[in-house]
Amino acid sequence: MDELKERALKTINKLGIEQKINKIKEIEDESSHQDFWQNHQLAASKMKIMTNLQKEINEAHLLEEYLREGMIEDAQKLLDKLEMLMYFSGHYDGNSAIFSIHSGQGGVEAMDWAEMLYRMYTRYFEKKGWSFEVIEEISGEEAGIKSVTMTVIGAYAYGFLKGEAGVHRLVRLSPFNADNLRQTSFALVELLPLIEDDKSPIVIKDDDIEWDFYRASSNGGQNVQKVSSAVRLKHLPSGIVVTAQAERQQGQNREDALRILRAKLWVVQEEERKKEEKRLKGGYKTPGWGNQIRSYVLHPYRMVKDLRTNHETSDTEGVLGGDLDRFIEEELRFFS
Repeated sequence: MDELKERALKTINKLGIEQKINKIKEIEDESSHQDFWQNHQLAASKMKIMTNLQKEINEAHLLEEYLREGMIEDAQKLLDKLEMLMYFSGHYDGNSAIFSIHSGQGGVEAMDWAEMLYRMYTRYFEKKGWSFEVIEEISGEEAGIKSVTMTVIGAYAYGFLKGEAGVHRLVRLSPFNADNLRQTSFALVELLPLIEDDKSPIVIKDDDIEWDFYRASSNGGQNVQKVSSAVRLKHLPSGIVVTAQAERQQGQNREDALRILRAKLWVVQEEERKKEEKRLKGGYKTPGWGNQIRSYVLHPYRMVKDLRTNHETSDTEGVLGGDLDRFIEEELRFFS
């Protein structure tokens, strides 16, 4: 009991209850201004953050109550949950996220795999109580998706998900091949933090951006509107190109594209910092297609294995149905 109380006290102190109360007051003050609600996505993100901050405060008080009343089992369970938050030390770990999936080489097989990953992750988001909104989706010609980008709104969404970035490999019997041959497919998951415009350290000059406007398309490439609401921007200094077309209003798509660009520029800056840090310590691995993080085997046996933490399970159906908690918990421990 004494050890449990000591752990609980340490965790509650690290949670920074006073700072969370101040943050809630800050968001409440912002929400009282009329222009707060003009950007519905940013407003929703902040309100979600406020709700989750209040939940953390309530849970910290509940933990203290469990300990006072000697409810050891309930206290242990709640403490384990709150201790997970201690892994989120990154500057934007508490933020919502911009989440993308891109099919790799392999044609329709890879596009189908990208859609399977989309289904897996959106079910995981739902289990976490996070909301998500598609910014852009490019469908495959026959099946699946070439790529999809979405915002994931929820406290610590970026912190929980950032370890999922990398290449995901699928091995299965092909449903698209008449000979039912074994097929290996790849897809890339990309994670960016959703950074509030007024809190971003990244400055984007108007002269550094080249805009292009075109008609948004639905599945199958059919025009869904007669106005050029979809946007494509190119950041001239970095060469980064971003597109957004999910919204019917060009202004909202412009905001989404700028938000993605801002996050991408921050990640580039962050990777340069990490690269220099690792170089001084010795060894650096560039994230990207060459770095496979997880393997999903459906034939000749069933196994999902994380190649960094070595955590594995034969419950492939559960994992593909969104049961990712154990994999993500192991990542958080591995990278902390």
